[in-house]
Amino acid sequence: MAPTEPSPRSSTPAKKASVRVLLTLAFVAVVVYLLDQGTKHLVVSTMTIGEDTPILGGIIHLHFVKNPGAAFSLATGQTWIFSIAAVAVVVAVIVLIRRIQSLRWALMLGMLLGGTCGNLTDRLFREPGFGVGHVVDFIYLPWILPAIFNIADTFIVSSMGLLLLLSLLGIGLDGKRAGKTSGARVSDPAPAAGPVDSASVDSASVGESSVDESTETRP
Repeated sequence: MAPTEPSPRSSTPAKKASVRVLLTLAFVAVVVYLLDQGTKHLVVSTMTIGEDTPILGGIIHLHFVKNPGAAFSLATGQTWIFSIAAVAVVVAVIVLIRRIQSLRWALMLGMLLGGTCGNLTDRLFREPGFGVGHVVDFIYLPWILPAIFNIADTFIVSSMGLLLLLSLLGIGLDGKRAGKTSGARVSDPAPAAGPVDSASVDSASVGESSVDESTETRP
């Protein structure tokens, strides 16, 4: 009996994130955060609350407001709930970092992390107090949205759109599409039990032919 080969392991340990992926995520998160906080600082230091300044022919309005609710001025008055939710998002991203091997996922999570930290900074350190601070909003597009938002909101919403796209394409954290597997095919035919000796085949054929001749000449 031919010896049986050991079956491959059914599961392999997940690979850790590469340095390139981690640097991409960190770079995107830092850029988004600095861009958000930098623009908010300029608005707070140069504009008064309620001031409206149209730019680019009125396509964009810089309208300074302080938002106690969620993105796009939703759920006003529930700041502490969104502060807790933002902390939960940050923790979830940090937990997922070690499993990410896709640059597209790193880009998405970097945008989400940077935007979330930007608004969370407002809620933690702006008036009226820790955890209930009002978020600075200043971007107003009257021809598209009735709400006023900021840079962090833009990247948070964009990251959700990218997440939806990755999910529809079936791209996992490892960067591979769902359903694609590597390794040997399951339907591969089993190997032969051993090599065939041509000499033994020839001798067997000669034996069979001699038997046939003897039976034919028998009276």
